[in-house]
Amino acid sequence: MACAASVLAGCTAKSVQASYGIIPQPQAVDEASGEPFRLSSSTTIAYPEGNEGLANDAERLAEYIEQLTGHRLCVSTDTAAAGTIVLKDALQSENREAYELIVDSRNIDINGASAAGAFYGIQTLRKSIPAASSGGADVMFPPVTISDAPRFAYRGAHFDVSRHFFPADSVKAFIDMLALHNINTFHWHLSDDQGWRIEIKSRPELTEKGSRRPCTVTGRNSGVFDSIPVEGFFTQEQARDIVRYAADRHIRIIPEIDLPGHMLAALSAYPELGCTGGPYEVWSQWGVADDVLCAGNDSTLAFIDDVLRELVDIFPAEYFHIGGDECPKTRWENCPKCQARIRALGLKSDASGSKEAKLQSYVMNHAAALLRENGRRVIGWDEILEGGVDGDITIMSWRGQSGGIEAARRGHDVIMTPNTYLYFDYYQTADTENEPLGIGGYVPIEKVYSLEPVPAELEGAERDRILGVQANLWTEYIKTFSHAQYMELPRMAALSEVQWTDQGKKDYDRFVERLPQLLDHYRANGYNYATHVFDVKGELKPDSVARAVSITLSTVDNAPVRYTLDGSMPTEESALYESPVLIDNTATLMAVAVRPSGMSNVYKASASFSKASFAEVKEMSEPHPSYKSGGRASLVDGIFGSNGYKDGLWTGFTARDPEIVIDLGNAQKISKVTLRSLVHTDNWIFDMRGVRIAVSADGHKFNDVASDTYPALSAPAHEIVSRNLYFGPVEARYVKISVEIEKSIPAWHPGKGACSFFFTDEILID
Repeated sequence: MACAASVLAGCTAKSVQASYGIIPQPQAVDEASGEPFRLSSSTTIAYPEGNEGLANDAERLAEYIEQLTGHRLCVSTDTAAAGTIVLKDALQSENREAYELIVDSRNIDINGASAAGAFYGIQTLRKSIPAASSGGADVMFPPVTISDAPRFAYRGAHFDVSRHFFPADSVKAFIDMLALHNINTFHWHLSDDQGWRIEIKSRPELTEKGSRRPCTVTGRNSGVFDSIPVEGFFTQEQARDIVRYAADRHIRIIPEIDLPGHMLAALSAYPELGCTGGPYEVWSQWGVADDVLCAGNDSTLAFIDDVLRELVDIFPAEYFHIGGDECPKTRWENCPKCQARIRALGLKSDASGSKEAKLQSYVMNHAAALLRENGRRVIGWDEILEGGVDGDITIMSWRGQSGGIEAARRGHDVIMTPNTYLYFDYYQTADTENEPLGIGGYVPIEKVYSLEPVPAELEGAERDRILGVQANLWTEYIKTFSHAQYMELPRMAALSEVQWTDQGKKDYDRFVERLPQLLDHYRANGYNYATHVFDVKGELKPDSVARAVSITLSTVDNAPVRYTLDGSMPTEESALYESPVLIDNTATLMAVAVRPSGMSNVYKASASFSKASFAEVKEMSEPHPSYKSGGRASLVDGIFGSNGYKDGLWTGFTARDPEIVIDLGNAQKISKVTLRSLVHTDNWIFDMRGVRIAVSADGHKFNDVASDTYPALSAPAHEIVSRNLYFGPVEARYVKISVEIEKSIPAWHPGKGACSFFFTDEILID
């Protein structure tokens, strides 16, 4: 580039100091004594002449520095000059993404084992600049030697553009986010039931019809639809441009065409590829559709070949993802063509899987063979293990880590992406009432950070099968890129450290200390991000001796906390939290952390007391082993659960009607029982169908005093329900609550016919 004099040349009065407390944490940072290197408008960036890869990286570095400091540095091939940031790719290392960054008063040397390694050194340099205050200032870099290399070669992030379409500029912005976090793989989900997003010239109706839907269901499959069309797709030239954009940032793009399920958009364009022949429509709701590609139809195999041949010409990366998840076999079981194919192939059901599962493996192996002929390696979701697939197919383990463990033991390479740690469409806070509508689940940033991708169950060579880690963002409930950023950030920071930093060097407390510096870079780039990590955290414990609830409040950085107990909004003048707060009367605590940058989101906790509080629960039906909460006592401890069932405060029952007997300790006048329950139909948690209240003086002979019945739910719901049962005042010591749960989930729900869960957190008696 041509070098123009900066308007800031010669102005050296203003300076800020760089900090190497970055994310992801480098493997080794050795600070030294001596004079710092001063980055000013006269600094240059140099690379070896003729090295096009480093020339590109030098331009990226110049862009980053200009954004952060206002200095547009000259780029040259004079690597011997003083006052220079020198880029090299001569580091001797078996890890091609390794780098060494050395700072002294004369130069900054970034030496990678490849241009990619040098690029990660550039990211370290970039993130060490204090973005919050350095505009127009010189930057002082203390002497240091940083020796660094990633733990995992596969460091991925997934973005679904099928459920909602995101244009090319959003996709490029997502790629820039990956570069900031040292992520080297972009998994691009391009097709699904709700939209086909990539041009296939030999199959034009895929985008002419399959890329458009007239409306979208509101809420969580409420049965009510908006009138807003969703449409859009990427031309092949747009896709090639995005591939180039990513490559300039040392990021490979792995496309995904999800087959043979999740194909309603394709079937709407080519109905002859389905088992019934249609008609089909691009789906306007969420979930798993029964209609899939017909595996017994030769034209289906030709369709797969046509699509994959065109895409391998666009996407040069080594890997290609062919899906394989959530493929119902309902149509295949009744399709003459599919059953004929099963007979022709001699497929039989056995302990390893049904004959239909093996038919899916036949389809997956067909697609894999074509990709293999074109020099590609294949990735599929962990369901494809069910029918057995070729051993060279890499398994992406999303249903926890068990699929990855099984795959590694079978000799497959594995990418870990467990939904309980790495699904970024899940809520990132238990306070979902104040969050944008989401699919459910709960994955806070500390849960992301806690993931160890190599399971302890694996041994020896099996452990080497874990190639890396990926987080996934599905966009059923994400319509805008700003919302997508909010769901990704700062969880992507935790992901990057899981992917990059050796397990023994990880420390969540230190990670949080380094996080504000990265958040400054988010703001410099205009990113929308969540701040829950800095919110007040509360821990509620029942105190049966004091017959009260003790609430302990904390923040990750020990910021001052102000609180109220009357449900009012706390201010900087409210009571200062200094020790656990003991609540012995019904109250709502509201708390905020107070920092120079402002107040945090509000933390809210309620305690409610009645004649049942801290009474003995004499009998309780056995809850589900995963949802025992704090045992029997948790139903009368005064502590309410949130509207997220994974907060550990809900007791869950299934299969059998629960019965609970409470001993009030002595005979008392009572006239009301309140039973709180959680309804979250997306997670098969339904309202009760009936309840009966009986009382007793001796705990043996009970008399019914109240009952009620409730209709089956007719639509999805997510709410906390309080059922009040009133009766004429009676004197009783023992109270029995008998609940009738939903034993046949309604037909509108994916779990139709199955028994639901019933969740309760508190029983109040007055």
